[in-house]
Amino acid sequence: QVQLVESGGGLVQPGGSLRLSCAASGGTLSTYAMAWFRQAPGKEREFVAATDWSGGRIYYADSVKGRFTVERDNAKGVVYLRMNTLKPEDTAVYYCNVGGDEGSWGQGTQVTVSS
Repeated sequence: QVQLVESGGGLVQPGGSLRLSCAASGGTLSTYAMAWFRQAPGKEREFVAATDWSGGRIYYADSVKGRFTVERDNAKGVVYLRMNTLKPEDTAVYYCNVGGDEGSWGQGTQVTVSS
């Protein structure tokens, strides 16, 4: 299984932006479909967005549609989640995933939206 590493989380004010990155340790994500999930304290993990290997088909949860964008740089083997107009309810640990529940998960990166 590919090993995933997320980065780019942090503390941001409401209305701000962040860009998360997901890379494969020791390899590349350029040939993988992958997805972003998040888990807020006391809540179940929820789907955020998913992309096929090329970036030609991308899907978003309704809660982030129009604010979040998945971008792929297959030359670098990295997938990004660009998050704009962040809200306090976006606060969560964000994970990237390849292969579904039984696939590979990163360690997560914390995003906190607060004034």
